[in-house]
Amino acid sequence: MPAIRPTRGAQPISTGLGVHFVSPKKARDPKKSQTLVHIPGANSKHKRLLAQMAALMNPKMLSTQTPSSSSAPAQPEAPANFDDTASYPYDEDDFMVNDYQPDEGPCPTDLAPKDLGRRILPDKMANNLYTSWKALIPTLVDPHLKYSARTHGHPLAEICPVISACASSSCVQRRFSIVCLFFDRFLYVNVMACKCSTLSQVLVHHGLFPTAPSQPRMAVSTDLLAFYRALFKRLCDAIHALAAALKTHYARRGFQMTNTAGQVVQEPFRRGLSQAVQWYDILQTEVERQTEAAVQICRERVYEARSPQCNEEANPSTPKPSSTSLRQGQCAAILMQRCPACFGGVLFGRPLSEGGDIHVATDGNFHHRHRRSAGDCPRFYEPSYFLPKTQVDDVGRRIISKHKRAPKIRTSVVPDEAIDQCEHSYEAADGKKQKAAMESFDDSGIMAIICRHDIPLFFANIDSPGEQQKYAVSLIEHLFSLLPQEATVVTLYDVGCILSRSLSQYDILPEPVTSRLRFATTAMHAYGHEWACQLEYNPWMCSGLGLSDGEGTERLWSRFVKLIGIQRSSSRQRRLWLIDRQAVAIGLEMRTDLGEWIKRRLKRGVNAQGAAAKDVLNKCGVEIEDLEDQWADQKRSQLSIRAHAPARLKKELDVVLTLQADLDASDRALQATRTVVEKGSVTEETLDALESLERSHDRLMNKVELLYASLNVHDRFPELQGVDLDFVRTLLMARDLKINIRKRAIGSFFEWDKLDRAARSSISRLAKRQPALMTAIRKYNGYCEHLEGLYDPSWGVLLPAPLPTKLADLRNDPTLMEDVWITPSVGDVPCWMEDADRRLGFEADNLCRWFRDELAALEVALRSPANRTFLFPLQQRRDHVLQLQTKWVTPLASSIRFVSNVTVATNLAITLCEGLSEDGIYRLIPTSLALDEPSPEDDADEDIVPAFEEAVEEAVLMDVLPHGTISDDEDDEVIPEPEFTISWELPENLRKDTFKVPRREDLVIVPSSSAPPTRVRPAQDGFPCQVFDARDQSFLAQPTARLNDTCINGCAALLYSEILATSQMRPCAIFSTHNLPRIRYNASDEILWRNTAWTSFWDKDVWILPIHRPSPVGHWVLCAIYIPTKELHLFDSLAERRPWKNDVKDIMNLIARLSSIAQQRRGSHPVDLTGWVARPLTVHPLQTNSYDCGLWVLAALAAVLWGAHTPVRIPAP
Repeated sequence: MPAIRPTRGAQPISTGLGVHFVSPKKARDPKKSQTLVHIPGANSKHKRLLAQMAALMNPKMLSTQTPSSSSAPAQPEAPANFDDTASYPYDEDDFMVNDYQPDEGPCPTDLAPKDLGRRILPDKMANNLYTSWKALIPTLVDPHLKYSARTHGHPLAEICPVISACASSSCVQRRFSIVCLFFDRFLYVNVMACKCSTLSQVLVHHGLFPTAPSQPRMAVSTDLLAFYRALFKRLCDAIHALAAALKTHYARRGFQMTNTAGQVVQEPFRRGLSQAVQWYDILQTEVERQTEAAVQICRERVYEARSPQCNEEANPSTPKPSSTSLRQGQCAAILMQRCPACFGGVLFGRPLSEGGDIHVATDGNFHHRHRRSAGDCPRFYEPSYFLPKTQVDDVGRRIISKHKRAPKIRTSVVPDEAIDQCEHSYEAADGKKQKAAMESFDDSGIMAIICRHDIPLFFANIDSPGEQQKYAVSLIEHLFSLLPQEATVVTLYDVGCILSRSLSQYDILPEPVTSRLRFATTAMHAYGHEWACQLEYNPWMCSGLGLSDGEGTERLWSRFVKLIGIQRSSSRQRRLWLIDRQAVAIGLEMRTDLGEWIKRRLKRGVNAQGAAAKDVLNKCGVEIEDLEDQWADQKRSQLSIRAHAPARLKKELDVVLTLQADLDASDRALQATRTVVEKGSVTEETLDALESLERSHDRLMNKVELLYASLNVHDRFPELQGVDLDFVRTLLMARDLKINIRKRAIGSFFEWDKLDRAARSSISRLAKRQPALMTAIRKYNGYCEHLEGLYDPSWGVLLPAPLPTKLADLRNDPTLMEDVWITPSVGDVPCWMEDADRRLGFEADNLCRWFRDELAALEVALRSPANRTFLFPLQQRRDHVLQLQTKWVTPLASSIRFVSNVTVATNLAITLCEGLSEDGIYRLIPTSLALDEPSPEDDADEDIVPAFEEAVEEAVLMDVLPHGTISDDEDDEVIPEPEFTISWELPENLRKDTFKVPRREDLVIVPSSSAPPTRVRPAQDGFPCQVFDARDQSFLAQPTARLNDTCINGCAALLYSEILATSQMRPCAIFSTHNLPRIRYNASDEILWRNTAWTSFWDKDVWILPIHRPSPVGHWVLCAIYIPTKELHLFDSLAERRPWKNDVKDIMNLIARLSSIAQQRRGSHPVDLTGWVARPLTVHPLQTNSYDCGLWVLAALAAVLWGAHTPVRIPAP
């Protein structure tokens, strides 16, 4: 190009009409100078392409005829520009008019990610590729069904080198050379495509699936894809593994993929396999969708035909409850297909107080996240389980708007203080708590709702940092939209108490829904709630919930665990596809297992646990009506606001007690000063000053009393009127400590379960990992012991029970779940198994009903001429339903009922199809192979455990446990469980004491005018030193006073020495009244040995054990233990039976502990703990007042020392 001339005169000119000057071109900004040029014909071309696409997408234009049929109309050929991303020539001008707009899905990409230097959002190339696939898939349904039906039950045939599906010789065919992947090899196949049979249709017709929508270079055997799809249900997505395994397998068989240079291609199959697997599954989904639509039409015909009979139907296995009028209804088809046991019923309206109609559970999981950097792809799949994002967000906006209003005034069964504690304890209740870093993740988890058989129903994608209420509410609202208007639902949620309160305070859900909705907590999470919350929301304490524990979501998450790593790096839409397809597979498998589920619940739940519960009820000796009344009273008491002591009260009491202690110290100092001053000569001013200090001290003491009165302790808790302040403070401290212990213990139980399952180790070995828990339990038991020492029976406050320090005992201890109560409560929890077998009967009836109706619908669909295309999948469904009759047979639904339902369904189908016989129905003929029974030698090695297995388990635990904790040398010695029975018959050869007690007139006690001095009895006859202070002596002097521990222990030592000096006495070991409480408080072996070694019990054949029962009124009893005959003689002056059950258990534990300790320290022979019998010494009351129980215990003790068994009551003259 010549250089531009600097002057106008030097510019080039053209000859002709005058001088023509050419203007120079100026350099301009190309962005400002470009204009849009409309190419002629582009709009018409665009309209023509849209018309072709509409023809492909219009269901009326879809032909389901075989491509080789001569009468089949020509299929509209896929657009010529369909291709994969590697070979499609894109023209930017062709797409300036119609940019791709993705459909609104459950999880659109709404946040613009940071620039990562690579594409993470779908571009035009990806959008057009996915659009091409979605247009192609419906055209492949018919050839795929024909191939499946043609090869079903037959071995795979060799493919021809040249394949075609054209039935007309007039078509112009094109040849394509395609690489085809099979199980054992890959090879080139020449594919002949024409106008009536496109390239993809020819491939699918011969059992090959293309890796691109048009002009593919590779195809994969559909049988290989079907095998991988079956593996996908168990293993989930494993494209990389499949591609690598195929490459290795092909190479070993002599097939290698090389490039033009002869070099081996590193990853020749991964990209093509990924496309083929994904879109082959979409093809299967399309087949299922069209088949389901055909069957649904037939279901409606069956339901209409059977509706007149529904009014006369009666449940054959369970009677209808007469107290409730149920109404007919029908759940949505999608619910009945997912769980016919829950949603297959026709009668609804059972009261929520009796368990309702349907039990579901919901929970969130924040492990199923999606990394923002993984990006997204165009939407290619319509999830059947996930709710749309717009639906969930609408519920969220509704919740926000309702919370801006004032809460409604309501009457709550559970105090708000208890629910507030639950809300602070659970992370799920805090919707603002960030459980995932939203800077790195755009989806943080999923929320699921399942039925009581653990079958997934629906999911909600969580795209917020915390578990907000909108996810659970939207799932519940969607469920109710698919239920009859009379259906009642019980929803189990780990924070169900909090969600229930929120729905009652604000009109988030309409009243017709909330009136038919009840919440409960899940069984496992219930133990982390407050006791008052458990009384109302624990499923095992709610009538009618039976075997519904709500923990099915946890079992569902365990099935989804293999998805966690894969879905984080998958595209956003592919993540939803993976979860949804796994849910479909899991739901179908669990629906097939419904019969086994019912049989397991009948065996382990109703029969085993029901028998155990009935055995407990029979042994307790209390009528069911009394237990129910006591349980109702206990719930009313423990659900009251006064049962929840506020933390502020304990702090205020601490301040008062601290001030009280300081004043007591100053009072003692003043008294000591006055004593010193009065002994010496002091001035009058000194005495005045001392009196002034005393007056000031008295005023301070009065102010302390006023301060304590200002706390209104007795107004808040009338039961504490007159109760010692130290006792109240210790009681509240014990309550707070037990709440902390329960939370620690529950968290540890979950951890121990996992380790125990992983390595089969015992819980006792893992106990040493919890020193903080053990320390807290010992401190709590110390509080219990201190409370028992301060206890006055006149207070009427129930003393807290100690907790066991052994983990196995702690886990099974029912008192762990109970709070330390301020108000007295009585009664035991009744049987939670009520109504379980009846609900299982309803579910068995629902299965039979669904089996009959579904089989009838399938028979009608098979006989319908409009469904000729779908004969193969319909027959597969029919065979699957017929197989369920052997798997769903239970004691509640016999095989005769299922056989009868088959006949009824077939007859109904023939009637609806106007007598069409089975001759025209296509039948599958599967290939069956009968196997011989395995020989005993084949199974001989199954029970052999490798010798190194235990060592491997210990090696696994060594990474978790501290060094040395796995050693058997450090394990606590296992004490065998004592075996005993209680017989309420008097012992044989019962000897009564003939000693005559002196008359009261002969025993003159002259009371002292002043306080008696402390009397000390030095240690003698093996007994330690006994100290009787003034208070103890006053008890002994007053005829109506109740004896305390010091009186019983001291008088026992005096009687022993007196009888030993005056007569021949059998060798006996008299234990202290404090020994049995030490067993209850799980004292250590060192403490037990230090407090019992002085008795030399290992050398004595008779042990005497005084026992004090502190509540409800305080009572003394005695147990004489005869080691050689293995007998326990029980003495109770009131002849009560019920309290002995727990006492005997503690006594046997005392014998076992002392025997083990003596064997370790003195080498004595262990006591045989089997075959012990406990018998009463009296069956009629001997005591006629409320204060002589201590004297009767001393009389019984003396009788045993004299060689008799029991004292005798001498009538008054």
